[in-house]
Amino acid sequence: MKIRFTKMHGLGNDFVVLDAINQNFVPTPEQARWLADRHFGIGCDQLLVVEKTDTPGVDFRYRIFNADGGEVEQCGNGARCFVRFVHEQGLTQKREIRVETKCGIIAPRLEADGQVNVDMGAPRFLPAEIPFDSATDAVVQPLMVGDATIDISVVSMGNPHAVQVVADVDAAPVAQLGPLIEAHPRFPRRVNAGFMQIVDRHAIRLRVYERGAGETLACGTGACAAVVAGIRRGLLDSPVRVATRGGELSIAWGGANSPVMMTGPATTVFTAEIELPNNL
Repeated sequence: MKIRFTKMHGLGNDFVVLDAINQNFVPTPEQARWLADRHFGIGCDQLLVVEKTDTPGVDFRYRIFNADGGEVEQCGNGARCFVRFVHEQGLTQKREIRVETKCGIIAPRLEADGQVNVDMGAPRFLPAEIPFDSATDAVVQPLMVGDATIDISVVSMGNPHAVQVVADVDAAPVAQLGPLIEAHPRFPRRVNAGFMQIVDRHAIRLRVYERGAGETLACGTGACAAVVAGIRRGLLDSPVRVATRGGELSIAWGGANSPVMMTGPATTVFTAEIELPNNL
């Protein structure tokens, strides 16, 4: 079976984008893992699937599969690539679209300068909404990881995030702590682990160990969650420049129930066809 795909990235967080409107294909977990494999497939952090929607006032449905084959709720860098993809592929002429995800509606807009602005919706903090096993919704919470206790802030941007402040993001033990936090039993659906270094009140550096993908060069929802956590902790003021290993994002949040606004690039690499193995 041959499928057509487009390879894209948002600050190095890379995607295989599949048009499921003009071709009848949505990957199974096994197919998603094969396509995401950097040795035997195409290679990506996540697969993004563009589908029709029956929801009034919404333009498309957006599905996300991590490299491990699991379907997840949200992906901020993917949302930017999504709007560029549907525009470049002629699926819409709109610069701003409304997109249905597993966690609600988002509104990405392709700007004239090529940047993409996304209304990511309001963050959520109640433990049941993360989900996170805790009797309190305190801004800072202790988490026992191995033999040490770390302080985290838990935020849902449609997907769960645990953000900690570190002195030096380059020296942070992301490879060691990331998997332990991701699979911590207090997060029943696992969690994205963010490591945030405060540069000044309007700038941070960030690394994120993503659920089901490992450390990526950038994480859009992770950047949103980190900025929200920093503002709630009194460490940051909006807007905030977020420097990731793949480049920079701008994040703005007005507090309370305000939506988080994310601005950054989305890049198309190439479009091609690939034949799936018969045993998948």
